[in-house]
Amino acid sequence: MTITVRDFHEDDYAQWLPLWDGNNQGHKNEAVTEETWNRIISPIFPVHGLGAFEDGKLVALLHYVLHPVTGHIDPVCYMQDVYVDPDHRRKGIARKLVEYLAAIGQEQDWARIYWLAEQDNTAAQSLYKNVGIKLDFTLHVMPL
Repeated sequence: MTITVRDFHEDDYAQWLPLWDGNNQGHKNEAVTEETWNRIISPIFPVHGLGAFEDGKLVALLHYVLHPVTGHIDPVCYMQDVYVDPDHRRKGIARKLVEYLAAIGQEQDWARIYWLAEQDNTAAQSLYKNVGIKLDFTLHVMPL
């Protein structure tokens, strides 16, 4: 198994779409999908994406957002989506994506990477407890 991680290119859309749909667990919104892809491939948006390719086939994705914060000069990275094709799970691909993202962050002097994960997502929790520090905060959301 040879896994290559790289930024998405415009011609990756056809391979990205099924993984994006899987990540969204059947909730489809074509306008959101189109705008998300456009943001990922646009050089002017702070939304980015990485793909993990096995012998040229996209098998996993990671999306992230860079933004400023108070309390630090350097930008921070919100790792928003990590999704691995179900046929390729338990091979260390998600870890490889996260480590690749961390290497970018170190190279570009980000202050930190942070993310959210559902407590009952045991696979994600297993990875994240080994790559990050768990903070005990409660997330609140105010829909607008």
